[in-house]
Amino acid sequence: MAVCRIAFVGCVKEGQECLQEIIAAGGDVVAIFTFTDEIAAKTSGAVSFEDISEQHEIPLYKIKNTNTPETAQLIKEINPDVIFVIGWTRLVSAEILAIPKYGCIGMHASLLPKYRGRAPVNWALINNEKLTGNTMILLDDGVDTGDILLQRSISITLADTCGTLYDKVADAGREMIRESIPHLQKGELSRTPQNHDQATVMPKRTPEDGLIDWTKPALELFNWVRALTHPYPGAFTYYQSKKLFIWDAQIAHFSLQECNSELLKNTVPGMVISTADGITVSTGEGEILSLRALNFEDSDKVTWKEFLAENELRVGDILN
Repeated sequence: MAVCRIAFVGCVKEGQECLQEIIAAGGDVVAIFTFTDEIAAKTSGAVSFEDISEQHEIPLYKIKNTNTPETAQLIKEINPDVIFVIGWTRLVSAEILAIPKYGCIGMHASLLPKYRGRAPVNWALINNEKLTGNTMILLDDGVDTGDILLQRSISITLADTCGTLYDKVADAGREMIRESIPHLQKGELSRTPQNHDQATVMPKRTPEDGLIDWTKPALELFNWVRALTHPYPGAFTYYQSKKLFIWDAQIAHFSLQECNSELLKNTVPGMVISTADGITVSTGEGEILSLRALNFEDSDKVTWKEFLAENELRVGDILN
């Protein structure tokens, strides 16, 4: 069996786990590249690769960027057959892509060509998708446009949040790693071009994008909350001019039109209509959302019962 020399580039937990999977699958990892300590300290979710490097006696290189002349020269000297770029926050230059014999391999958390771009897990939940996935691709000079090497589909259930769905995506990634290494060692990994006519490209999200629009139907708001919950910044609204984060919500199984109370029938979106079993809020289309976990900015997340015990939220109050 031919030996495939593998270099690895990554900086977050997803990359760390995939690197461990490559090693466990028998991959010959000859170099690990990650951020310098200074850049890692400023990078959300950055983890250390030093333990893996020491345990397996693999050289570890801490770099500012893959795309500098110095890094390119170093990679040429190492002469890898393939470079895995997983959990890295920057695009890789064409010069680096051209160095390894088998190219550079990456992962994208969607069923490409759908959901190219930013935050694919979050967008899939926001858009009420029933199916998503993870795709192993051969990187090219586009953004998530490279040929598909392997792909796994993942069902999205009503119980999923961005956290649980991300875990499923990560599991699928590790599964594809295990499948790919034996093929790489034989030089037999097949590739399928993406159908670019079917591509969708999603924009970047920022924490301030999480503002809740209470005029939306309950299902859209339920998806909004679960798409933005931990480990992401969270969906939020305002109460008495204070930012209020909503971390968990459920759709009520009745509508305002089914209520006998004239008060309830004349509510506006964002109005608290009950605090008996959750903080129950009216939404668009006469529907209802029950808030289960929340907190004010700079406070700890609490259950709805704990929140009511600590704050004077009343029926008739408006969240906006």
